[in-house]
Amino acid sequence: MSEVVIKAESRNEFGKGAARKIRRENKVPVVLYGHGTDPQHLTLPGHELLLALRTPNVLIRLEGAAAELALPKGVQRDPIKGFLEHVDLLLVKRGEKVTIDIPVTVVGEVADGILDQQLVSVSVESEATHIPTGVEVDVEGMEIGTQFTAGDLKLPEGTSLIADPETLVLHVTAAPTAEPEAEAAEGEAAEAAEGESAEAAE
Repeated sequence: MSEVVIKAESRNEFGKGAARKIRRENKVPVVLYGHGTDPQHLTLPGHELLLALRTPNVLIRLEGAAAELALPKGVQRDPIKGFLEHVDLLLVKRGEKVTIDIPVTVVGEVADGILDQQLVSVSVESEATHIPTGVEVDVEGMEIGTQFTAGDLKLPEGTSLIADPETLVLHVTAAPTAEPEAEAAEGEAAEAAEGESAEAAE
């Protein structure tokens, strides 16, 4: 589990104008909430926060205006330029369990057919300070017809599955053949020829 230390500053100005001013200073407006406490309005350094958020479910240890542990729960980015506009952080405590989504990564190559991955992330429960960065599925040598469900995932010790264990993660299907396409093309050619004959007859 990755843990990143970031210094937080208190924020007393609100609204779009204040947010733009904060972003011009290369900082990001943040709200820290959870455990029934009043939300804390903070600013965090933009570059450090952007780097931290590259890791799924990164644990952020705040210092300065807020000395807390937090998980990102809502990230707003500019739709064009991609910079961070606002981030919500969930307050967590060491030892407590949290429900999060972790990425499902495929490794290896199937023996034949096509790999169809239906699930790219899965809901699990884990200790806040020991959240896995993801879970891998080894598809090496899988053959056509093989299915893999959420219940088949090998989760790290201390992590339990929240998603329905019957949920399909991936399966191996047969590669589509070119015959249907060829038959359709032949049919279209035949129809075109019939149309030309009919026009000639008129």
